[in-house]
Amino acid sequence: MKILNKNTANQTSYMKKIYLFVLTFSFVASANAQDIHFSQQTETPLYISPANAGFFNGYVRAIGNYRSQWAAMNKAFQTQAISVDGGLFRLKKRAAFMGMGLTFFNDQAGAAKMRKTNLMLNVSGVVKLGAKSAMSAGVALGTAATNANYASLTYASQFNGNQLDPAIINGEIPYRQFTTMDVGAGLAYEYATYKRDQDHDDVTSFKIALGAYHLNRPVQEYGAGSAYRLPIRYAANFSSVFDIEDERFTIAPNILFQMQGKTQEFYLGSYVKYRMSTGTKVTGAKTQNALGFGLFYRNKDAIIPALIFDIGDFTVAMSYDVNVSGYRTASNKNGGFEIALRYNMLASSLFDTKREYR
Repeated sequence: MKILNKNTANQTSYMKKIYLFVLTFSFVASANAQDIHFSQQTETPLYISPANAGFFNGYVRAIGNYRSQWAAMNKAFQTQAISVDGGLFRLKKRAAFMGMGLTFFNDQAGAAKMRKTNLMLNVSGVVKLGAKSAMSAGVALGTAATNANYASLTYASQFNGNQLDPAIINGEIPYRQFTTMDVGAGLAYEYATYKRDQDHDDVTSFKIALGAYHLNRPVQEYGAGSAYRLPIRYAANFSSVFDIEDERFTIAPNILFQMQGKTQEFYLGSYVKYRMSTGTKVTGAKTQNALGFGLFYRNKDAIIPALIFDIGDFTVAMSYDVNVSGYRTASNKNGGFEIALRYNMLASSLFDTKREYR
């Protein structure tokens, strides 16, 4: 299907627009089989596994994400996300507590502003396995709505020899707007140790999270009688934090593998942080401030430099995808800018001996 821009001035520019729109539309159409992806995996925990709901050092966590991908193609993809989660019935004397979270994702692309919106409720159960480890299992249930302004599209069949004429019947079968139910599930395990000195704490931890989404294989009804079902997306994530003992540096590696249908994604890299001030139970300095630089790689797609700034309960992270895939010619190597803002209520949880679950 060839889709042209209404405002193109001549046939040469038409052909250029055709190329860009065909490329954009092919990716929009592939949304049938592929979910959106983010480059800052540490800032999208509920997108990786429902078991991450409430399973973190803190009482309440809220994260906002924004991603603009392939700006050279007139902002082909723009994605916004908001998630809020926390732990319920969480006391040190209890061996288990409940996690709950809400996620909202909105992805938009193309001349028709094709949009997919997801709203999911995540519920988990977290069980303490010992003084240093805990495990979680979670489920997610929600809806996904797909819609677009298809009337704004014009086609090659409407070119009258001089210009595009919207009055010409394009002969295309109209697309539908539809809403589906969605189901996900996941598991997570974390091991952490704390070396506490008088002026700071050093943390060593690692976490493994597994997730599966679209377990109900919802039908994608773009056309009448469509029987296409969205493939299950599987995710496996390894994240860790290593504070260098008696130093101010932290290394935080992250590895993610995702598979959906025939599509696979492998992502790895690490942050290196400098702790400008450290947190400790002894002195009462409850949170830390840190500045970090990260470098990540998504296979056959992008190299991703990133910056992160922790200041008390807040974190700001920014990254940019440098496109190295076969689409770098059309995208001019402009992959995607991404920013995340996280609030994590740490002050009365991680350093409160009466209520921390470890």
